[in-house]
Amino acid sequence: MCESRVNAPDAGQRGETTRILLDCDTGIDDALAILYLAGLEGVSIVAAGSVHGNVPAPLGALNTLRVLELAGLDDVPVAVGAARPMAQPLQTAEFVHGEDGLGNIHWPMPRRRPSAEPAAQQIVRLAREQPGELVLLAIGPLTNLGLALLLEPELPRLLRRVVVMGGAVYRAGNATADAEANVWHDPEAAELALGAGWPLTLVGLDVTMQVSLAGDALAELQAASSAVGRFAWSILQHYLAFYESYYGARMCHLHDPLAAGIAVDSSLARYRRTPVHVELRGERTRGATRGSLPWWLNPPSGEPEVEVAVEVDAERFVRGFLDVLAGARAP
Repeated sequence: MCESRVNAPDAGQRGETTRILLDCDTGIDDALAILYLAGLEGVSIVAAGSVHGNVPAPLGALNTLRVLELAGLDDVPVAVGAARPMAQPLQTAEFVHGEDGLGNIHWPMPRRRPSAEPAAQQIVRLAREQPGELVLLAIGPLTNLGLALLLEPELPRLLRRVVVMGGAVYRAGNATADAEANVWHDPEAAELALGAGWPLTLVGLDVTMQVSLAGDALAELQAASSAVGRFAWSILQHYLAFYESYYGARMCHLHDPLAAGIAVDSSLARYRRTPVHVELRGERTRGATRGSLPWWLNPPSGEPEVEVAVEVDAERFVRGFLDVLAGARAP
């Protein structure tokens, strides 16, 4: 376990614990997000479920177990989730994350194996058992969330909060010109999740593209001597090479870690409340996420609204991220 952990403001300053139910497609930035959460004081990862996305769902579950094991969290159950999207063929992203999802470092198999319960059923069961206590953090495609909503229509009333890394409401996408990758991987599930009426914060490309590791921050992580820091640096090499081929610069964005940070400390960002819909039929715009115009141009429609993160304190977030992964207090 972590010998010392960094304080998480939303939880730690109030003496409360943020209880995270994690849904992920564990590739490189998911792994970084898990290690970041594991190093924060006042945060408990209750359970995790895998979903197709960066890699197939079974491999995502094994990778989640690998990362949890490294972090000393051997008691966190991991369920295998949806193997494919609701209404389109499976596509994965090994070209970004490596064939093993962890930058092709060939990390050993985890000691544990995934639980037998499917991830969507795990979400429903835990929400029923712990009503109002869990923050559902979804950092992959939203298929498991969509399935869980179909299994339990009352789910929105059972969860404390939902934080989704997904969407590009007021900017261009990264899977297509219009669509962000997690939403693009399963637009139907995303439309279900964004319209469910639960307290949902959308942490999309609007803010994640404002946060990156580069220059001195990369050097600080490279110099880390902890097991977590060395692992993070090793898996980042493939990710950095992908970004350099795309942007021509040695850097990377911290999509999933930022969503994890906002799930724990909402003060990191500024938000706009709006209904958000997913384009399902456009030949070239499928998967696009669109919010409403400002209220004075588009009066309230009565549709469920979500909280869209539109501005982030990038410097504060990166500093806290490095304190965990590169700091002396990391596990």
